[in-house]
This record gives sequence, C-alpha cells and structure tokens, in this order.
Amino acid sequence: MEMKPKLFISKVMHKRLFPKVNAFTYGIYYLAFPLSKISELNIPRNKSGIMSFYDKDHGYKDGSNIAVWVKDTLKQSGIECNGEVILVTLPRILGYVFNPISFYFCFDELQNLKVVICEVNNTFSETHSYICVNKNGETIRGDQWLSAEKVFHVSPFLEREGRYQFRFNIKDKKLGIWIDYFDRENRKKLITSLVGNFEEINKFNLCKAFFKYPLITFKAIFLIHFEAVKLLLKRMAYIKKPNQNEIKITITK
Repeated sequence: MEMKPKLFISKVMHKRLFPKVNAFTYGIYYLAFPLSKISELNIPRNKSGIMSFYDKDHGYKDGSNIAVWVKDTLKQSGIECNGEVILVTLPRILGYVFNPISFYFCFDELQNLKVVICEVNNTFSETHSYICVNKNGETIRGDQWLSAEKVFHVSPFLEREGRYQFRFNIKDKKLGIWIDYFDRENRKKLITSLVGNFEEINKFNLCKAFFKYPLITFKAIFLIHFEAVKLLLKRMAYIKKPNQNEIKITITK
C-alpha cells in the first residue's frame, strides 16, 4: 500500500432486502491519507475553503491530534499496531460535512493491514467506533469477513440488535469495503458497499472531483433524509432512538 495522500473515487451502494426492498447507488469521493502526511492534502486544514479538512471532525472531536486518538483507542482495546494509519473520510465542502462513517486503516511496520477502525456517526451527533481486528493478530485478508455486534443506533428503520459483517480489500490503486447487517435471527437484512479507485491528490483531480460530484456532503445528508421518506412511504416501522450505550467501542469477535 502506497503511504501517500490520495483521492478515493468510488460508488456507494445500499440495499435493504426485507421486509421492503429499497436500494440506491451513487458516486462519491473521499480523502485517503496517512495521518503522518496530513499536511500534504493540498486543501485548507482547520480553516474554511471550497474543500477543507478539520481535525475536530474526527477522533476526540476537539481539534486534538487524530493519531493520538487512534493510539489511545487501540491501547484501550488491548491492541498494538505501530505502523502507518490511513484515514478515509469525506472532506468539508463549503464548510459543511456529515460523515456517516470514516475508516482508519492501521498497518504494521511491514505495511500489513492489522486493524480497521470504523468511526460511525449518526444524525443525532453521536459517535461509535467498531474495531475490526483478528483476535490472533493476523493480517486482515481481502477475502475475510469480520463480525461485530450491532450496538449503535444509526437508522430509525433498523433495530439496535443483530450483527454486522465487515470486509476490506485495500491495494495501491483500489479499495473495496463491504458491510452487511444481519438481524437477531441471523437473516441478512442490509448489504452495503463502497468500491472504487485511488487517484493522485493534486489540484486538477480535486477540481475534477468537486465538479463531477458537486456538494457531496450536502448530498449525503439530503439522501439520508430522502431515503427515510421513501421507507416511510413503504410503511416501514419507525424505531425511536434509544439512549446511546456508555461504551463507545466495539471489537469484532
């Protein structure tokens, strides 16, 4: 894996399988960069711009060092991983961002993928992190599924129960992420994917992505509510938000 900042140009797909089928796919782009090279993003950092990145959108969400949060989170979970960390996340567009999920790919000194932290945000300003790791410390393979209990409320149309299955396949030029949801009866209810290619993060590619996929962060929050209306019209049951659990980290089994 090349340890340098890139753009991730991709397609995001969601499909609910039952009790009502509902699916969508759209183009999107992300920043993908080693935390040690955050200064090489070619966009404003911690200040406004057409496209920008703010440290306070991640980790402790107070503007402090994101790499420290990653180290603290892994230590708290009893995990050691001393290599580079690549963050894949949406930028701010015209000062606005809503990141449904950001990914921290944690490598060892030999550039083997050991841990993936999925930093999940809901529309109620709550955050939870799912840590995907092999219990024996082995490298995460591109064909491997990792399972974790669903303990965080995201959608008012999905129960806070059951489990997720995660799969990650990261290479120099491509990235694939798959997350499936199974209900408490172990029936696959939702499939999601984020698949695409890496590009050099220069001014030309940033400009091209901005105009090809305009206002992506506004689009993300709009589509969340638009799809919610579609589900209501399909008479899907609305689930009231429960209080968030005190523990905000879940590790794969």
